[in-house]
Amino acid sequence: MEVKTVGVACDHAGFALKQFVLQYLEEKGYPVKDYGTWSDASVDYPDFGHALAEGIESGEVYPGIAICGSGEGISITLNKHQKVRAGLCWIPEIAHLIRQHNDANVLVMPGRFIDNNMARKIMDEFFTASFEGGRHQKRVDKIPVQK
Repeated sequence: MEVKTVGVACDHAGFALKQFVLQYLEEKGYPVKDYGTWSDASVDYPDFGHALAEGIESGEVYPGIAICGSGEGISITLNKHQKVRAGLCWIPEIAHLIRQHNDANVLVMPGRFIDNNMARKIMDEFFTASFEGGRHQKRVDKIPVQK
């Protein structure tokens, strides 16, 4: 995957894991744009999910990583945006498949259900897997709502 600047967003339940993600990205030498939140004080995940999605859509960042407690809420928010393909991952194999089959541009992780070691494995897979194209391309092309 060609990395531009990695956009990162979370809610309060994802804050602790986001701190690890930022450390991981620094170790890998990836530039980062942090869309928040910046503490474990209660916040609303859509505020940060929409900000990251707008960064993806504008080309300011690529790819993105998002975290909330279950990963579901921020995934739903992100996937409301036409140019976002966010995939929720709790094991490395899923991270591989969302890149290989869905050309996912945002990795979502469940902050309350995985530890730092699993997050590292998931991110390693997300950043090294490639989109296969081929038969998957026609499917990816059908994802945006056609008006």
